[in-house]
Amino acid sequence: MSEPMQERIAQAMAELQATQAAVARAEAELRQASATVRSSDRVVEATVGAQGELTGLKFLDNKHQNMTGPQLASSIMEAVRQGRAQMARRVMDTFAPFTQPGPEGSIRRGIDLDWNRVFGSALDGGGQAGSGRAHRNRLLDEIDEDTD
Repeated sequence: MSEPMQERIAQAMAELQATQAAVARAEAELRQASATVRSSDRVVEATVGAQGELTGLKFLDNKHQNMTGPQLASSIMEAVRQGRAQMARRVMDTFAPFTQPGPEGSIRRGIDLDWNRVFGSALDGGGQAGSGRAHRNRLLDEIDEDTD
């Protein structure tokens, strides 16, 4: 193998190792990450992990005691949707450097990710643009009609 080819291979291996280490650091950081969000009516506080999982739920100042079930459900869903959207944006920001090509002379091309496919509705706070209210009302109707 020629000397320039060996140098290019060595450079590529060094870039790969550096990228793997950076991804491992990002993943470790995100394992500890969470977002805590309050509903707009300040009744519910939801904490969401980096994978969009609900890790905590608080009812603030006992305000929930004066709410109907559907009202409380709506507050919970709002806070969880907002938390998921906030965490999705944080994950995207954390991994953004890996989606870009490397500097001049680098072999790194960047990863093409479809963030909408990865996060689905979490990116827009949980609903499709313009249909959040209809989606929320449908859910509340289902909760309200549940006879269990």
